[in-house]
Amino acid sequence: MPARNQDLHGNAPDQCAVALLLIDVINDLEFEGGEREIEQAIPMAEAIADLKRRAKEAGIPVVYSNDNYGRWQSNFDRIVDHVLEDGVRGEPLARLLRPDADDYFVLKPKHSGFFSTTLDTLLDYLGARTLILTGLAADICVLFTANDAYMRDFYIVVPEDCVAAETEQARTRALELMRSVLKADTTPSRYLDLESLKHPDTD
Repeated sequence: MPARNQDLHGNAPDQCAVALLLIDVINDLEFEGGEREIEQAIPMAEAIADLKRRAKEAGIPVVYSNDNYGRWQSNFDRIVDHVLEDGVRGEPLARLLRPDADDYFVLKPKHSGFFSTTLDTLLDYLGARTLILTGLAADICVLFTANDAYMRDFYIVVPEDCVAAETEQARTRALELMRSVLKADTTPSRYLDLESLKHPDTD
């Protein structure tokens, strides 16, 4: 049965079978191991920025699923400003992946983008059944979000060049787990056919 309010009271005007999730990319990386993660994160962010541009051209909505870093009085704009202006390690990522005015965001309290958030409701109103998951860290928040998406019967795409972790071993292990257990498509982003993802029944 269709929802009574088709656009979430004007706040979710997009309708698309696919959504692009950027997980914890607005991140100061000021934690133990962050100096290692930044080495993978910069090329990852460059790949995500290109994928985001292509997604928007294809009419695919972009959703930032970002940790609130335990600050329940924070908002997403404040987190963005902190990473851009306070001289932190993650600033280059935020420069590449700064949210646009028409992007969606969901602040999350823990690892999964679904846990205690409004992500389920947003995706329902968007009509998304395929999720392209990108971001940090492949073996933690991306993996936990992918697991929860799998349990909700989403088709999962995790482009292997669009995720990073503290080590290459951790990234590779997480990708293999998502491929084998969660049936994720890990095709590199440059090879993704976004139009086919939007219209899977026409292939």
